[in-house]
Amino acid sequence: MKLKLDLHDIYNRSGEIDRALHGIIQEAVRKKATEVEIIPGKGSGQLKKKVLRFLDQKEIKALYHRIDKDAKNHGRLFVYFRWK
Repeated sequence: MKLKLDLHDIYNRSGEIDRALHGIIQEAVRKKATEVEIIPGKGSGQLKKKVLRFLDQKEIKALYHRIDKDAKNHGRLFVYFRWK
C-alpha cells in the first residue's frame, strides 16, 4: 500500500503541516503501508527542510525504514516502511 501527502495547499501554515505529517505517518503505521510519498514542492526548499527535520525526530525515525529523495524531481520524498 502506498500513501501520498501533497503539501502544496498548506505550504505556509506550519501547524497544519505538522498535523498533516503526523497524520500520514500514523495512517501508514495503522494501515501497514509500505511507502508514503510526501510532496513538499520545489519552491525555495524551506518546506522540504521542514519535512526532513520532522522525519528526523527520534520518535518518528523509529517508525520507518528509510527515506529516498526523488532523483528526477527534487520536490518529492519517499518514506519506506518495513513490516514483519
